[in-house]
Amino acid sequence: MNIHDSEKMAGLLEAGGLTAGEEKDADLIVLNTCSIREKAEQKFLSELGRLRALKKKRPSLRLAVAGCIAQQMGAELFKRAPHVDYVIGPQNIHAIGAITRERGGIAALGENPDIAGMELPALRKEKGRAWVNIMYGCNNFCSYCIVPYTRGRERYRPAGNILREIKSLAGEGFKEVTLLGQNVNSYPDFPCLLRGADAVEGLERIRFVTSHPKDLSEGLIRAMRELPKVCEHIHLPLQSGSTRALALMNRGYSYDDYKAKAERLREAVPEIAITSDIITGFPGETGKDHEETVRALKEMEFDGIFAFKFSPRPGTPAASMDGKVPEHVKAERLRDLLSLQDEITLRKNKRLEGATVEVLVEGKSETDPDKLAGRTRTNKIVNWGQARPAAKRGYEPLRHGDCEPIRIGELVSVKIIRALRHSLEGNPGRGDEE
Repeated sequence: MNIHDSEKMAGLLEAGGLTAGEEKDADLIVLNTCSIREKAEQKFLSELGRLRALKKKRPSLRLAVAGCIAQQMGAELFKRAPHVDYVIGPQNIHAIGAITRERGGIAALGENPDIAGMELPALRKEKGRAWVNIMYGCNNFCSYCIVPYTRGRERYRPAGNILREIKSLAGEGFKEVTLLGQNVNSYPDFPCLLRGADAVEGLERIRFVTSHPKDLSEGLIRAMRELPKVCEHIHLPLQSGSTRALALMNRGYSYDDYKAKAERLREAVPEIAITSDIITGFPGETGKDHEETVRALKEMEFDGIFAFKFSPRPGTPAASMDGKVPEHVKAERLRDLLSLQDEITLRKNKRLEGATVEVLVEGKSETDPDKLAGRTRTNKIVNWGQARPAAKRGYEPLRHGDCEPIRIGELVSVKIIRALRHSLEGNPGRGDEE
């Protein structure tokens, strides 16, 4: 979601006559921040310190802080970091163009009920796939989460506006869209919206994040089974395998509730990949609670997880809860979970060896620039072949091996020859060679 917010701010600034470039040449630097975990906040503060030195060398440089930390700290940022010129909350990114034309010391904060009705330009870095907001904010108030306080209550974009944006993206050549929301399942008649997107000509794939387990409906499961463009992947955060811990987190479901819905998903869409989030070391988490989470990973066999040590966020109920878990215990429990999940993920990936899969080309591999990279419909990363750029950037042809050129955003077939824990490797051709 923060990536797409950055795209929108870049689009607004470009519409105002600015162009993106290198930091050394910049007149304005925007830090778009996240406060969902303490580590992200620490990284931001470190970067803010580095930019203080840069601004001393270049006094004309202007610095804007946007996103959830901006909303959380507010105008206090000016006192803590006097070199900051603008503070912009996530509900007010539409104002970035106007306020950055003024002198510094300006803050755009507070709840903005109109954001869902705004159609903001976006400078999209990706080619072939795009993010589309369908809603803003969250009503769930999980006890550990800062989002409802920084992004406000749920507001929904009109379905017609969403579908017009998707049609426009398909017309520009984008093959995949990801529908964004803190809880997409709470969008009014979300399955109907998916059906509208599935009917868009030129579009090949539809994804959505994030889904809240308590709101996962039979209608959504049915839509995932019936709609050919909806990918066979869902990110469904469990957070803990302990029903007691889930109640402390105010998640609104038990582990048995979650398991039943996941089983229903797999029954309806047998090839579906389910990924999840896990928090370890939540206040009051006992050894038994941890063992129940270990058991849950074994039972659920997720395709992958994002697991984190609990990080208290100021102003949330969990920040003042009793029963703090020592850091070394959190770290040990996290290692347990990640080690177990690595085994599960590798075992599941191994089942794909020898299979030919559809991959959306994203560009060169991050781990090997001589290879291409992309994702399967189940959101698994595939690296394959040899990449030779035929032009500078964008939709230009790329070559792998001696095969014909392919383009970023193109759908190709790749034969999987080796499974790793976090990715798959394909053969040098398009999957039709032995």
